Amino acid sequence: MGFMTIDGQRVEFTNEPNVLTVIRNAEIDIPTLCYHSELSIYGACRLCTVEDDRGKTFASCAEPPRDGMVIYTNTPRLMRYRRTILELLLAAHDRDCTTCVKSGECHLLELAHRMGVDRIRFKNREAKYPIDESSPAIVRNPNKCILCGDCVRMCDNVQSVNAIDFAYRGTSTLVTPAFNKTIAQTNCVNCGQCRVVCPTGAISIKTNIDEVWDALADPNTIVVAQVAPAVRVALGDKFGIPKGENVMGKLVNALHRLGFHEVYDTTYGADLTVIEEAEELLERISSGAKGPLFTSCCPAWVKFCETRYPELADNISTCRSPQQMFGAVIREYYRNPEINQGKKLVSVSIMPCTAKKEEILRPESMTNGRQDVDYVLTTTEVASMIRKSGIRFENIDGESTDMPFGIGSGGGVIFGVTGGVTEAVLRRLQTGHSRVEMDRIRTSGVRGDEGLKELTFDYMGKEIRAAVVNGLGNADKLIKRIQSGEVSYDFVEVMACPGGCIAGAGTNIAIPVAARAVDKFKNEAEKKVPDESVDQEMVELEKE
Repeated sequence: MGFMTIDGQRVEFTNEPNVLTVIRNAEIDIPTLCYHSELSIYGACRLCTVEDDRGKTFASCAEPPRDGMVIYTNTPRLMRYRRTILELLLAAHDRDCTTCVKSGECHLLELAHRMGVDRIRFKNREAKYPIDESSPAIVRNPNKCILCGDCVRMCDNVQSVNAIDFAYRGTSTLVTPAFNKTIAQTNCVNCGQCRVVCPTGAISIKTNIDEVWDALADPNTIVVAQVAPAVRVALGDKFGIPKGENVMGKLVNALHRLGFHEVYDTTYGADLTVIEEAEELLERISSGAKGPLFTSCCPAWVKFCETRYPELADNISTCRSPQQMFGAVIREYYRNPEINQGKKLVSVSIMPCTAKKEEILRPESMTNGRQDVDYVLTTTEVASMIRKSGIRFENIDGESTDMPFGIGSGGGVIFGVTGGVTEAVLRRLQTGHSRVEMDRIRTSGVRGDEGLKELTFDYMGKEIRAAVVNGLGNADKLIKRIQSGEVSYDFVEVMACPGGCIAGAGTNIAIPVAARAVDKFKNEAEKKVPDESVDQEMVELEKE
């Protein structure tokens, strides 16, 4: 423990990694563009520069705290520094701000307003680069890149994918895939975490809004939607509703107003996935199959494994993800002429994940060569549609999801949080499904935002070993340990995004907040649907 003086205030610190963290703990929000606590220190933007009592300036993100330090954060000299830095960044930036996809949410523009940048003294030396729209999930616009390196470090430090990096030198420096390839030509897994940390519109979501609008306007088309569990606790934040509040009812109402004929809950598909994945696990154990069964719910993880570890392809569950499982059910249901009324079906899934846009195009996600899900909209895209429609989301009442696919168990809901799939499988494997046993599993610590969790559980007298991992970098480390023989598991759940689907690139909400909200919703779902009903539903589905 130590003390430093910040702007005349005595501030205590303990194990903070840098001076910037101590400053923010003192409720002083100095600006940054390149700093994220989960990424390595880069110190490129220099906006967090502070001054000590000797007149020395330094980047606070790269400086460890020392006892007795005297720090000034907002001297006239520092204010001039920050304004100059922002002017230089804007001088090399695409200034088409009014039509930028990040308009109203751009961190660079926000800081420019905050620092009082009302003119730019330097000539605009923006170079024109082609926009990369090759990916089904994201769009790269190098003209809006400020070279903060956040995307590079996310792709490397956290995800271990390394699809992009810095290239060239000096004023020609670019963030790009190697050899000027398109992003689709790389090993990119479409997780979109690069988009999450990008402070500008250099990386954005590849949107399908226009296609969905057209389908909604077609009188000869039935448009149905399925909504993933994580969406209901993230969407409200975009309309001023407290973070993590469950807005599923409001969303159903809004989607009906937009023209969606039916709105279903993806937890129904998650329940189907649980049934099949639990059975597949038992089959592998009884047959003595080598290696663990890896979950298949996360398409970014599946692609990562196929690319990096093709020898493990047979260990990935053959089950479709809840999105694709449910998509096939919906497609089959609307084949009935009495249901479709002679109209075309357009199936839309609303997901927190950008990789789901690629998943619907995979051959194994199709039935007889036809897509089961036509379009994927992220949480961000749905919010945009609601705003464009003029619906006052925060004021509308809630509505129930439509039948016959508007139900689901609490097990399906928790898929949105890392560890949720494993917990749901554990529930499935328990005989009797008593409340006491379900509560024991719920409080066992399977869920949570830790990068790696290990657990053992008993099934009919046999010990089953499982691991829960989130973030592809953590998954990469775990696989290496498995292949070296250091550890051994029967079941491994992998989610590409840190924290699971709640931290998907299609949404923006803090992991702990969303995790608590998902848990709360799960508990509410259990109260609405008694255990006996859930069990019976599972039995009937299994028979079919």
